[in-house]
Amino acid sequence: MVRLRTKDLSIGYGERLIVNGLNVEIPDHQITTIIGSNGCGKSTLLKAITRIIPHQSGTVILDGENIIKGSTKELAKKMAILPQTPESASGLTVGELVSYGRFPYQKGFGRLTKKDYEAIDWALEVTGTKDFKYRPVDSLSGGQRQRVWIAMALAQETEIIFLDEPTTYLDMAHQLEVLELLQKLNVEQGRTIVMVLHDLNQAARFADYMIALKGGEIVKAGGCEEVINREVLKKVFSIDAEIGRDPRTNKPMCITYNLLKGEENDEEITHSIYAVGGARY
Repeated sequence: MVRLRTKDLSIGYGERLIVNGLNVEIPDHQITTIIGSNGCGKSTLLKAITRIIPHQSGTVILDGENIIKGSTKELAKKMAILPQTPESASGLTVGELVSYGRFPYQKGFGRLTKKDYEAIDWALEVTGTKDFKYRPVDSLSGGQRQRVWIAMALAQETEIIFLDEPTTYLDMAHQLEVLELLQKLNVEQGRTIVMVLHDLNQAARFADYMIALKGGEIVKAGGCEEVINREVLKKVFSIDAEIGRDPRTNKPMCITYNLLKGEENDEEITHSIYAVGGARY
């Protein structure tokens, strides 16, 4: 089942076109990961789908309706997005930050209702951040802060959650902690999760569906077996990859790779690829 899709979507900044005529379908109740080199349009696509930035042409369709036609509050009841580097006002407590997720449901003077408080406490409980409720967000570790931001998205009570590189700046243990939480939300609550990831092996391990982008266009979309293979990775990243199997999940994984000599390549591509375990090359 597909509730969310784009049709001939083009997105740009000024005269520079980043995404050109993209047709994407997001499977409902599944985890979708988006991969691609720096500047290929991954984050731009997420921002356009969630209406953070406008698109130049084409449409984003949710439940059969063009998202442009609905109000911001109504859209925020269906979709939540966690940006790449979220920033909160200094001095906010965890509870205060998570309460911002209730904005789409507030009326009048914006006072929180009993239902709002119940949703906030539930989100804190699910993400394991209840003990931090009265602590300043600034006092938390990177992994703890990321879980708090996810709690805010959950308090928004949306069925679709977008995350732009949710593991950035986290160590290996905290990366796994965040990704396992998102997987739990998908499995136990049926949340549709869409996230941009740089680590190819994490992207394959946690995905039901993958989208590989290059130059604002889809190179391949489908299951992990269809995307994590030598030909696709050659086209997307200009690398010669050795593909094996994750012994714990049996998902395909990139064991090692070389840059392709004489092919179009740049420093951004080199730095956008992660090896096994998240170490950057």
